[in-house]
Amino acid sequence: MSATSTPATTAKPRLAVGNVTQLRVARSEWTKLRSLRSTRWALFVTLLLTIGIGLLVAVVFEARWPSLALEDKFRYFLNPLRFPLAGINLAQLSIGVLGVLVITGEYTTGMIRSTFCAVPKRLPVLWAKAGVFALVAFAVSLPAVLIVFFASEAILSSRHIQIAFSHPGVPRAVIGAALFLTVMGLFGLGLGAIVRHTAGGIVTLVAIMFVLTPIVSLLPTSWANAINPYLPSEAAGVLWTIRPDSHTLSPWAGFGLFCGYTALTLAIGAVLLRRRDT
Repeated sequence: MSATSTPATTAKPRLAVGNVTQLRVARSEWTKLRSLRSTRWALFVTLLLTIGIGLLVAVVFEARWPSLALEDKFRYFLNPLRFPLAGINLAQLSIGVLGVLVITGEYTTGMIRSTFCAVPKRLPVLWAKAGVFALVAFAVSLPAVLIVFFASEAILSSRHIQIAFSHPGVPRAVIGAALFLTVMGLFGLGLGAIVRHTAGGIVTLVAIMFVLTPIVSLLPTSWANAINPYLPSEAAGVLWTIRPDSHTLSPWAGFGLFCGYTALTLAIGAVLLRRRDT
């Protein structure tokens, strides 16, 4: 009589793998964003430039007010937010560079391969990066512009030349400065998704926002006046001024155009992200 034996089977443990949802991808991107040293430094520089330069300009202007010519005083009243929001001109560079680094940093370190292995569809990664970064940028920019506005106006009140927040156009300009910085960061992120190289993305950003306008100004006046309102830097800057010039777009139209440019860069980046290898 022969006995039959059943071969022993070894049960393999199953790994519990959750579904890749947009929310989980966003949480992952938030973890990466807040853990990077470059994020903290870039946001700190943005705060420093927005608040520090605005306060410095307000202090200098307040001290020089009695000796200013009537023409200079009149020019101030045409655009009284030019001094409190002076730091926005440089803060846009730091927030834009951070936007570039948000995506190009992973290409530099090679971490993008691990990211796309976890999220093979790729596009949820881009949308998560854009959404998380936009929330962080606005959360930093809005308090910064509010602080510098009220602090600067407190300084200028000693000369009785302050402007109230309730003045027509001021809420739109102050909050618009925070919106501008937020979209500026997304614009840099879109350029980074297209170029995939940190230095190349930063150079492209600087060329578009800081070099293109002076080049256009070299054209004949009629040509420059026709082109300038539609340049990204000029279209976006109208939002945080109280009285735009006659040859510029209206504040919300200009900001809408800048948002369109930003959406275009993100769309091109999305297309290239799906077609190119990591």
